Amino acid sequence: MPKIETHENLFYSLCGKRYTDDELVDIFPVAKAELDGREGDKLKIELNDTNRPDLWSAAGVARALRTYESGKKYEYNFFSTKDDVKDSGNRCIIDDASALGIRDYSIAFAAKGCKVTEEILLTLIQSQEKLCSNFGRKRKTIALGIYRSDLITYPVHYCGADPDKTRFVPLGMTEELSLREICEKHPKGKEYGYIVSDKPLFPYLYDDKGETLSFPPVINSAKIGAVEVGDENLFIELSGPILDDLLLTASILSCDMADMGFEILPVRVKFAKETKYGSEITVPYYFQSSQSCDIAYARKTLGEELTEDECKAALTNMGVDSSINDGVITVKVPEYRNDFLHAADIVEDIMIGHGLLNFAPVLSAEFTKGSLSPAEEYSRKVKRLMVGLGFQEMMYNYLGSRKEYVDNMHISDEKVVFIANPMSENYEVVRPSVLPSLLESESVSGHAQYPHNIFEIGKVVYKDENDNSGTVTKNHLGFMSSDNQVGFNEAISYVNTLMYFLNKEYTLQAVENDGRFIPGRAAKVLVNNVEVGLFGEVHPQVLESWGCSMPAIMAEFDIDALL
Repeated sequence: MPKIETHENLFYSLCGKRYTDDELVDIFPVAKAELDGREGDKLKIELNDTNRPDLWSAAGVARALRTYESGKKYEYNFFSTKDDVKDSGNRCIIDDASALGIRDYSIAFAAKGCKVTEEILLTLIQSQEKLCSNFGRKRKTIALGIYRSDLITYPVHYCGADPDKTRFVPLGMTEELSLREICEKHPKGKEYGYIVSDKPLFPYLYDDKGETLSFPPVINSAKIGAVEVGDENLFIELSGPILDDLLLTASILSCDMADMGFEILPVRVKFAKETKYGSEITVPYYFQSSQSCDIAYARKTLGEELTEDECKAALTNMGVDSSINDGVITVKVPEYRNDFLHAADIVEDIMIGHGLLNFAPVLSAEFTKGSLSPAEEYSRKVKRLMVGLGFQEMMYNYLGSRKEYVDNMHISDEKVVFIANPMSENYEVVRPSVLPSLLESESVSGHAQYPHNIFEIGKVVYKDENDNSGTVTKNHLGFMSSDNQVGFNEAISYVNTLMYFLNKEYTLQAVENDGRFIPGRAAKVLVNNVEVGLFGEVHPQVLESWGCSMPAIMAEFDIDALL
């Protein structure tokens, strides 16, 4: 979860009052936050909601507390809409078609009227980092730059530039470098250059006199992009491939800066292609749609017969304007939020705004005792049997890589479940079998005395078109024995002993086309003509792929089927 730090004087000035630490602990749930401690005069705050980036700043948390305490929603009058366009003067940013397909959009707004102090500068840098790293996926979808507006000649231009011919002095250096050299030599280039380094052109921002503002999403220029304490006139630019995310980020930051005392100055943005908002808008731009919820649904969900006035007051405490007509609450989403996706989101705000302590505790009408499920009781019985057979229990993760679960096992990926948007290729596949996990342990255990006998009972997941979700989750037993003399006879003796003590009559069927086992030395186990498992000698190619030097036998059983 996001964590922020803020100087207590700045935070309390934004709140409009001072709080003791105990008072902060009590009121922070209003902002889905917790007091994570303090360090001198700095407050440490942990945020517990990942879909509320407006709360990831001192100003955002303070706004939530201030609104809740006062019951008044602060109005921001600098937002443009389709029908009400604010005057941007000569402030304009023009997106060139050369940036399309590279980093499609660049938008901006400006601010003045508040001198940047050390505390404000640190707060702006922290907000920039949280919004770009957390919400913007480490600058992939959102990059944000803050510039000295007095040094800019408008309009500002955004384009795709030749990475070898375009040069400027980046922030933190005195040497002029090309865009490609920045990716290779500058610390930020090494960290973020990969986002655009495979493109034929690189994103580039410059003013009407050709002065460089930045190479987004990597680094600002050392001249216009070096904001310092004492600066008063700022230009804030955001770039990325998703327009709504950029607009929301601009809305959040502009509201935060307005709360700090800045006057927000709109900037006209001319897009290189037609968008759902047109070919030209003025930022900050209000783009959210209203959302509705039946009062009956809210009452049923909360278990309280709240009146219409109580519902409206609760939403006002959360900074949300609302109206009620024929038993339906319609909310106008605040400019800095875009998290109302369902009626349940409105109910949540009513709950928090009404006050969690105002809901009377209710004892459950039914009382039950906890107990082990039949599947868990059966699994524990199997575990005792495996330990009795001389096996050691192991525990593994359920996510892994394609190499581990598919390639090293020499199987098809036809039934394997892949994660659509994995954070790392090491966690891109949901485990389809226990056997790769056992082999992973064996691959790093060559120094240990043989034989190696290990097992695990755990979850596996694979595709099944007969299930509504398209996948099924099963409890599986997997065991493995590795030694220089181990073979099919040892495997069948373990299986026979296990099935005897489980009181299961079984038959065997030869397995010929399973790449994990040696053909002719593997078999399926059938109970009542239903396959419940298989076992055999591990194929040398599998052992080689895992780097295992000893022969091995493996078996895997569907515990749910045996039960």
